[in-house]
Amino acid sequence: MSTHTPALSAQDELFGHPKGLYVCFLTEMWERFAFYGMKALLLLYLVKHHLFAQADGTILLGTYAGLAYALPLLGGLLADRYLGMRKAVLFGGALLVLGQLGMAWTGSAATGTTPDNAVRDAFAIQIMYMSLALIGVGVGFLKPNISTIVGRLYSADDPRRDSGFTIFYMGINVGAFLSSLIVAWIGEKIGWGYGFALAGVMMALGLVQFVIGQKHLHGHAEPADPAMLKTPVFAGLSREWLIYLGGLVLAVVVWQVLQTKIDFGPLTKLMGGHQVTLTEVVAVVMGAVLYLWFIRLMFSGLSRTEKGGMIMLMVLITVSALFWGLYEQTYGPWVLMADIGMDRTTFGIEWTAGQTTAIGALFVIIFSFPFAWLWPKLDRAGLNPSYPAKFAWGLVFCGLSFGVLAFAAANPGEAGKTSLWWMVLAYAVLVMGEMVLSPVGLSAVTRLSIPRAVGLMMGAWFLFSAFGEIIAGRLGTWATIEPDAAGKYDVPAALALYADVFTDMMWIGVGAGALLFLATPLLKRLTRE
Repeated sequence: MSTHTPALSAQDELFGHPKGLYVCFLTEMWERFAFYGMKALLLLYLVKHHLFAQADGTILLGTYAGLAYALPLLGGLLADRYLGMRKAVLFGGALLVLGQLGMAWTGSAATGTTPDNAVRDAFAIQIMYMSLALIGVGVGFLKPNISTIVGRLYSADDPRRDSGFTIFYMGINVGAFLSSLIVAWIGEKIGWGYGFALAGVMMALGLVQFVIGQKHLHGHAEPADPAMLKTPVFAGLSREWLIYLGGLVLAVVVWQVLQTKIDFGPLTKLMGGHQVTLTEVVAVVMGAVLYLWFIRLMFSGLSRTEKGGMIMLMVLITVSALFWGLYEQTYGPWVLMADIGMDRTTFGIEWTAGQTTAIGALFVIIFSFPFAWLWPKLDRAGLNPSYPAKFAWGLVFCGLSFGVLAFAAANPGEAGKTSLWWMVLAYAVLVMGEMVLSPVGLSAVTRLSIPRAVGLMMGAWFLFSAFGEIIAGRLGTWATIEPDAAGKYDVPAALALYADVFTDMMWIGVGAGALLFLATPLLKRLTRE
C-alpha cells in the first residue's frame, strides 16, 4: 500500500487531525484501561482470593505479561500479510472482551490461612488461566495493529504525524491512569469479579466505538489482498477463518503454557526452588534464534557504519530488558509493600494498594510534554545525550527509585508503616527513567537499524520487553513474604525484607547504568564514519 495519504476534507478532520486518530485513541485507551486495570488487581487477587504464594503469583504475573508482549510479533505479521489491521483489531478486541469477562468468574475464595494449607477452587483457577490466555492473544492481535493504523492515517511527510502519535500515546496513559484508580478500587473494595467485569465492559464499549467509527479509517487498514483472504484453503474454510481458528487454538496452547513448569534440577535450586516455566523456555529459545540471526547479519556485507549502528542497537535492546525487569516491580513487590507495610491515607482519602499503580501513569502524562520539549532544546545547544547515555540515565533513575523505597522501608513512621508520599517520590524518579529510555528506544530502532531489518528489530524491542516482564517475575520472588498461621503479616519483618531487596535492586540499576556510561564512548565510536 502506498505511504501517501490523500488530503482529507474539513469534514474528515477534528481539531486539525483525521477523525480516525480519535477512533484509534479511544480504542487503545479502553484496551489499556482493561489491560492495566486487570494487571493492577492480578497479584493481589492471586494472593488474597486464591491464596497463592507471593512468589508463585509474581512468577505468573511475569510470564503472563511476557506472553502479552511477545505475541504482538505474530499479530503484526498476520495483519501485514493477510488480515489487515482493522480485522486484526476487531478479532483481538473480541478475545480481550471474552478474557476480561472470564476473569470476572472468581469462583469460591480459597479456604485456609496460608498458601500451604489452602484449599482452592480448581475450576475457577482454570477459568482464570484460560482468560489470561485469551487476553494475551487478544493483545497480540490488537496492540501492534492499532498503532500501525495511526501511522497510515498520515502521509510520510505530514508534519502532524508526531503530534498525532503524541495524542495517541496520551490515550494509553489516560487509560492506564483511570483503570488503576477505578478498577483497582472496585476490585479490592467491592469484589474482584466486579473489577474484572468492569474492565471487560469498557473494552467492549471501546470495540463498539471502533466498529462505528471504522468508516473514518478510509480504507487504510484493509487486507493487502482481500480475494486471497476469502479463498477457501482447508475444509471449505477461508484463510481468514483459519487465522481466527488458529488464534483460538493458540489461546488453548497459551492456557497450558502458563501453568506448565519444568524442574531443571540445579537451575531450579539456583532460582530459589522455583521451577522454570515453559514460557521462560520458549522466550530463551526465541532470544537465541534472534541472536543467531543477528550474528549472521553481521557477516552479510554491511558497511562499517551499518554494522556499528546495529551492534549499538542490539546492546540497547538487550539493556532494555533489565530496565523493564526492574520497572515492572511496580505491579509486584511495590504493590505488596503498599498492601502490607504502607499507610495509604493522604488528604483524608485511603488509596487501595492496586490504586497506587496509577501514580506512574499520572507522572508519564505530566512528564511527556516537558521531555518532548527538552530533547530539541538540548540538541540545539549541542548537549543532547547519545542513545547509550540516555539509556544509562534511564537505568540510574530506575535504580534510584528503589533507593527511595528502600530508605522508606528502613525508616517507617510512628505507626510502624511507611508513608504513601515515599511511593509518590519513587514513581516520579522511576518515570524520569522511563522518559529517557522508552520513547527514545523506539526512536533508536527506526534510526539505527538498516532499512531491511527495521520491522524485525522493532519486533526484537517488544520481545525484550517480554523478557523484562519475565525477569520482573523472577526478581519479584526476592521480595516475597508469607503470612503466619493466622493469615497475618509481620509488618516489621516485611519492611526489613523490602529494605534489603530494594537496596539490592537499586545497586543493580545504578551499577548497570554506570557500566553503560563507561561503554558509551565505545558504542558511539562504532557509528562514526
